[in-house]
Amino acid sequence: MTDQAMQELLAKAGTLMEALPWIKSTWGRTVVIKYGGSAMTDTALRDMVAADIVLMKLVGINPVIIHGGGHDITSYMERLDMPVVFDDGLRVTDDAAMEVVKMVLVGKVNSELVSAINQHGPLAVGVSGEDANLLRARQLDPRLGRVGEVYKVDTTVLVNLVKDGFIPVIASVAAGDDGGSFNVNADLVASEVAAALGAEKVILLTDVDGLYADFQDKTSLLSTLSLEQARQMVSDGSLAEGMIPKVDGCIRALEAGVKRAHILNGTAPHALLLEVYTDAGIGTMITHDGSLGLCDDGTYAGYEDEVTL
Repeated sequence: MTDQAMQELLAKAGTLMEALPWIKSTWGRTVVIKYGGSAMTDTALRDMVAADIVLMKLVGINPVIIHGGGHDITSYMERLDMPVVFDDGLRVTDDAAMEVVKMVLVGKVNSELVSAINQHGPLAVGVSGEDANLLRARQLDPRLGRVGEVYKVDTTVLVNLVKDGFIPVIASVAAGDDGGSFNVNADLVASEVAAALGAEKVILLTDVDGLYADFQDKTSLLSTLSLEQARQMVSDGSLAEGMIPKVDGCIRALEAGVKRAHILNGTAPHALLLEVYTDAGIGTMITHDGSLGLCDDGTYAGYEDEVTL
């Protein structure tokens, strides 16, 4: 073996050892992942994300996947000559649009993601938020139509699936008390599910690298942010419209006891693995105080209940 070949092998071993404390700290923990953006429309990226999720499962994390399908919904609505309107990053959804939303999310996107994960084995089970009354919602605002806000999460079906070794894949449609369905922003669904499950973290995959102090300045990416700073960004109007539901979701999750929330670029190769299993990480991490880090013993500073193998 040449010296260069040996160095390459040692570099790979070093990468594995770098991941060890992160594997220890997340072993047996639940991580809620919101999957969306361009990573959903690119088959190669979708398959890469699916493989990353499977790897996370095999090294001890219990992933729970929430997905939207905004690009596909818009595409189908445009084909049907239906108006596509957004307000504060939320899709205005009348009864006809709600039919399209259900068709795309449950019938197309969910089955495609389940299939991609199950290329690696019988691991994923697809569910709608309406199944087993998993998600119940009420109307968020009359001007938005069938757009809902989740007021109840029944985790029974999720807990049973995880206990049996499966990866739940949830379409972000919720049941309404009026017998109809609600379109719920997937970022907000992820936060509510993470809160209800007592998840270790919630990860939102999107199309940008994270949050910026100044979106026009790509050198101003914020790698860490405190909960209070996140609240301030929402209140002062400094967020791009599409980021408002994401940051609102992160805030909701942390307020409910989730320890960390991450906003990552899902189009970056292996974004999930780089964030979860490397020292540097990528994207923006929001924590209660904005400064949590990993200690030398493989536990997170500020918490006493981490798993040590």
